[in-house]
Amino acid sequence: MEAKKTPKADLSKKSGMFLNLGLLVSVGLTLFAFEYKTYESGALMDLGTVEDDFEELLDIPITEQPPPPPPPVEQPIIEEIPDEVEIEEKIEVNFDVEVQEETVIKEVVIEDAPVQEKAEEIFDVVETMPTPPGGMEGWNKYLSKNLKYPTQARRMGIEGTVYVVFVVNTDGSIQDVGILRGIGGGCDEEAMRVVRNAPKWEPGKQRGRPVRVKMRLPIRFKLS
Repeated sequence: MEAKKTPKADLSKKSGMFLNLGLLVSVGLTLFAFEYKTYESGALMDLGTVEDDFEELLDIPITEQPPPPPPPVEQPIIEEIPDEVEIEEKIEVNFDVEVQEETVIKEVVIEDAPVQEKAEEIFDVVETMPTPPGGMEGWNKYLSKNLKYPTQARRMGIEGTVYVVFVVNTDGSIQDVGILRGIGGGCDEEAMRVVRNAPKWEPGKQRGRPVRVKMRLPIRFKLS
């Protein structure tokens, strides 16, 4: 016949608790063994007072050094120079000059220099203006005979006045022909051609001398 233990006497149910208690006690003993310190007992030594040989620090004031005295100034030595010796010379002046002929000084009369015009200078206005052969009437006859109406201007119906500028030289010849204001259509070129081929003019004069004069004349183109 098999015997059974009572539930209160069964210790197998408390094995976990005993295991934890054992671990806790072992860990506590281990920590105590490492942390435990031993001290040797001995009498305290009296070191006494240490006497130092350090000197007491003193506050040393800042001393100002005066600037060095200036170097002595050497006075220049002045040497006496003897007075200059006056030299007296006798100068003989002979005033006995014989004048054989009396010099006559003629009075000099200064006249105004004549004003000369430069030959290369070109005037705009002079005392006597240049004139074409036969005067302005002869000039109009020359234009009506030699001036040709350009075909382009006639076809385009262009008409108006061309202003020509040119220079009359001292010999009456014409040069430097140009256009002040034109109308186009070939009229400007025709006006310049007629003036350039014109006969010599009577040159302009300034103070009775022939000079170069710049002239400005209109040439009219009108369709009939």
